[in-house]
Amino acid sequence: MTITTLDPQTALIIVDLQRGIAASPKAHPLEPIVKNSAMLADAFRSHGLPVVLVNVTGGAPGRTDQSSNGARTFPADFAELLPELNQQPGDHLVTKKTWGAFTGTGLGALLEDLGVTQVVLTGVATSIGVESTARSAHEAGLNVTLALDAMTDLNMNAHENSVTTIFPRLGETGTTQEILDVLNATRS
Repeated sequence: MTITTLDPQTALIIVDLQRGIAASPKAHPLEPIVKNSAMLADAFRSHGLPVVLVNVTGGAPGRTDQSSNGARTFPADFAELLPELNQQPGDHLVTKKTWGAFTGTGLGALLEDLGVTQVVLTGVATSIGVESTARSAHEAGLNVTLALDAMTDLNMNAHENSVTTIFPRLGETGTTQEILDVLNATRS
């Protein structure tokens, strides 16, 4: 299903578009992902809607087959948001240490305080940070919209699985332009 509407109080959540994540290989070129996310952020700001910028500074504890031994250290600028996002004083910064932006961050309470009933998601990685955040938003009863041309993954198969199998069960999908068109039509 493609995007049908945006609730009066919809927030944009941009996941992990930061220096340390941008440096790793992606399934798609990162430049259009960042450009589309920045266009959405500008549009949400111009309509007085919340923009939530999410960065990650660590990982959840626990053993996994892919975890490295010992504590992982990050470069000093790892969590810095990409400058193209044009972070504004009215934006909300959420720093996470797990895949999803809701776990242990207060994001749910923030969105509730703002009266948000819908979120639009962009970012990296589709099957990790974006999908985990979308799942939590859906479980919290929020309407979810996913900007498919404003996200990518480290792995094309994982990206495609999220986009074709998981996301249709969590919300509506659309391109950046489709979301902008609905945003403008519902705010005229």
